[in-house]
Amino acid sequence: MACICVIDDQAMMRDSVQQTLSASDHKVQAFNNAQEALTMIKQQSFDVVLTDLRMPGLDGVGLLRELRRMGIDVPVIVMTAHGTVSNAVEAIKLGAFDYLQKPFTGQEIEIVVERALRERSLVRDNEIMQRTLEDLSRNRALIGESPAMRHVLEKLQRVAQSTATVLILGESGTGKELIARAVHEASPRANQPMLCVNCAALSPTLLESELFGHEKGAFTGADRLRKGRFELADGGTLLLDEVSELAPPLQAKLLRVLQEHEFERVGSSVTRRVDLRVIATTNRDLRAWAAKARFREDLYYRLSVLPVEVPPLRERREDIPLLLDTFVGAAATRDGRERPKFAPEVLKLLQEYSWPGNVRELENLCERLGVLEAGRDVTAATIAPFLTGPLKSASAAARGLQYRDGQILYDAERDLILRTLERFSGHREKTARALGIGLRTLGLKLKKWRDEGTFQEERRRATVTV
Repeated sequence: MACICVIDDQAMMRDSVQQTLSASDHKVQAFNNAQEALTMIKQQSFDVVLTDLRMPGLDGVGLLRELRRMGIDVPVIVMTAHGTVSNAVEAIKLGAFDYLQKPFTGQEIEIVVERALRERSLVRDNEIMQRTLEDLSRNRALIGESPAMRHVLEKLQRVAQSTATVLILGESGTGKELIARAVHEASPRANQPMLCVNCAALSPTLLESELFGHEKGAFTGADRLRKGRFELADGGTLLLDEVSELAPPLQAKLLRVLQEHEFERVGSSVTRRVDLRVIATTNRDLRAWAAKARFREDLYYRLSVLPVEVPPLRERREDIPLLLDTFVGAAATRDGRERPKFAPEVLKLLQEYSWPGNVRELENLCERLGVLEAGRDVTAATIAPFLTGPLKSASAAARGLQYRDGQILYDAERDLILRTLERFSGHREKTARALGIGLRTLGLKLKKWRDEGTFQEERRRATVTV
């Protein structure tokens, strides 16, 4: 059902158009002058405006100019008599969607209104797509066959069929956003938009505008009307990532949306209703935060109607071989490179590692290996410098390394840097870029090894470009 504004100073024409469109299940508001209609359009969102071209006071062309000046983007259809077709053409040049020449039939009205609604829907879908791309979210399949992941996936199937709010809990890097997308895609709202907002990435003022939208002139820099994520996700799903970072005033506003399904844009007093599902994620213990008054307790209970806890990678080590194969294969296919070859001790090392960065850390490691070690044999010594957390078992033999105690990471780092120097024929800038470190950092390390005398024995492996 669309919300349509009809403006005509002739009562018979105005009532006829209103009745025709109301019979098609549209919500229609009719006005006998453009100024009165303009006042309402400023306060309320309409999907289509139909206006007579010639009226006392503000006419159809003047109304169109005012709408464009205020940044209100709504399809406008002008209704014109035979003698004012040239004025209708002027209105088209100003941005009117189309015109109807009087007299016209009810069917003609319905056809042109439906075309306008379809175009508005396409514009909305395009805006949603742009916002989704801005999120830089990657829609990947959930990967895992471990008992812990099977339990999560089974729970998702039940949760998805509900309309209740979902709170996804888990450490950073466990794939909470992927879980949220899986819930949306398995739900009855799957054919509707899903948008994401990172609550930690914006200041409270910008986040309020991002969530609720704002009117033109609501604050400095608000040069046009902007719809918020709640409005754009109407009918679908809104993901609030890192919801624990919401400022207290925004927590209160979010609670109202969850309870009443309504909100106001920043700078507007018009209440708008929405029908959407909210999924929130956090790596915090919100129950403990609520107990310490760091997070609203009533909001916590509203968010955690259906809690889903995502296990860290160290609790699903059985999935590491499958994840490794998937990530390395994806990186090789995307970049057109040959896959690296892993020595047997590599998998043992990866399964003994603690993975403080979880699945995201493993994926980043695979990306790095896909670039630096494409087509090469990868050993435990190759990847050791990139593993910064503790090992489940810290023995050097289990890691496939023969370094002395206390020097494992130090020597492995030196080995990796020298091998990378060799690959780039001693070119420092290329080596630093490939390793993801600064050129100055690389230079300081090389100087330190020279001063210690540990570099000389390895120098023959790479002719360093100064």
